[in-house]
This record gives sequence, C-alpha cells and structure tokens, in this order.
Amino acid sequence: MLFGIIGWIVLGTAVAFIASKVVDLRGDDPRLGIALGAAAGLIGGWLYSLFSGSPVTTFNIWSLLCAAFAAAIAVTIWHIIRRRRPYKQPTVRRSY
Repeated sequence: MLFGIIGWIVLGTAVAFIASKVVDLRGDDPRLGIALGAAAGLIGGWLYSLFSGSPVTTFNIWSLLCAAFAAAIAVTIWHIIRRRRPYKQPTVRRSY
C-alpha cells in the first residue's frame, strides 16, 4: 500500500517536472508547480482507487496512469491561471 502511494507522488512529481521544463514559467518558482503535481498525483491515484473499488497495491498501472493524468491536468490549469495574471519582470542583479 505504501509503495503505491509513493508511486503516485513520484509519478506526479516527474510529470510536473517535465511540464515545468516545457512551459514558460514567466519568473515563477518551479518548485510550486512540482509540489502541485505531487499533490495532484496523490489525489488522482486516490480517486482512481475510490471509484474503481480496487485496493491500493504495490503496482497498479491504471492508478499510476490516472495519477499522471491528474498531475498533468493540475499543472496545466495552474500555468493557464498564472499566465493570465499580470506579473512583474524579475529583477536582474548586476555587480559593477
């Protein structure tokens, strides 16, 4: 059971990390998106086990795919929401 939950979190983190490399973050901290992906992966895997009635096992490919899909959707929505907000340009520090 514990390995299944860890698998959801790790897969959500990996999906969010890949998404942070693909999408323009516009000065945002990528750690926030990665943490969001881990949480969404956990919730997605849990929802799969809840609706399918299957217990949390060590390796269930369908729950892992559902966790990855949930993480991708959550990170995509997060970046769409952040893209719409006006943002301040990051300050570049220069030493003279």
